[in-house]
Amino acid sequence: MTDLYTLVLRHAAPLVNSAGLAHFAMPGIMGVMATAPSGLEHDISRPLVCLVLQGAKRVTVGARTFRFSAGDSLLITADMPMASQITEASAVSPYLSLVVELDATLIAELVMQMEAEPASVRAQAPARVQPTETEVADAALRLMRLLDHPEAIAILHQQRLREFHYWLLAGALGPAIRHLGWPGGPAQRVARAVSLLRNNFAQQLPIEQLAAAAAMSPSSFHQHFKAVTSLSPLQFQKQLRLIEARRLMLSEGMNASNAAFRVGYESVPQFTREYRRMFGLPPAQETGMTKNRVRLTA
Repeated sequence: MTDLYTLVLRHAAPLVNSAGLAHFAMPGIMGVMATAPSGLEHDISRPLVCLVLQGAKRVTVGARTFRFSAGDSLLITADMPMASQITEASAVSPYLSLVVELDATLIAELVMQMEAEPASVRAQAPARVQPTETEVADAALRLMRLLDHPEAIAILHQQRLREFHYWLLAGALGPAIRHLGWPGGPAQRVARAVSLLRNNFAQQLPIEQLAAAAAMSPSSFHQHFKAVTSLSPLQFQKQLRLIEARRLMLSEGMNASNAAFRVGYESVPQFTREYRRMFGLPPAQETGMTKNRVRLTA
């Protein structure tokens, strides 16, 4: 994957922001770059595949932790809270990966054309790591080459994105992503409830309301939600709240009590306990340490 590494590095280096992200001129495609190991970062991931081109990373999704490095691909098949940490990177050999968001519409079209059996589209674990297959890397290279020809992006982008998705479906990761394109399947129905949670995480959302959004009974919804995301709806909402509260404190300077109330907590002590359980430090201590680091590097 030397050619892909060189191409992604050339286009990512001028664009990378303070968070280590480089958004390319093609929607849903970006580079991730770091010149040193990172701290533990928390975010909400959308369905995607991440091709690691150099360095190494550790990601925790639900109850599972994955360690992967150059030559591996991480697949996420649901909107998931996750914790990640770059573990191998330097100025000489930066961590570098290419991230492509999965397109459920493309997957649905391709699954029908490939005549996948219904049994093969059942929901599987929401995350996994596999060695990057040659066909997938080659398709990613052809997709990235469009950046050298901006005038061709509007004409060829969708075609090459389709090719990339085809090779994912045809390879070892195929069984894990086919369910995303199953019209009316559990993954798509749970995704509607996840969207409701993401947009209204500060509110109390009864399980009946979430189940109705997914067109399921409450008991069936709870079972399918955990199968798709590896979390219960309550755990999922709690992690959404804590991640947003952390962002409010670290990025916008909000104090812990205001952040707690903003994301839906009614008890600051409860917020503090759950924050410490998830992030390892109480909120006031973490924000204080972050301010000190910023002051020292300014």
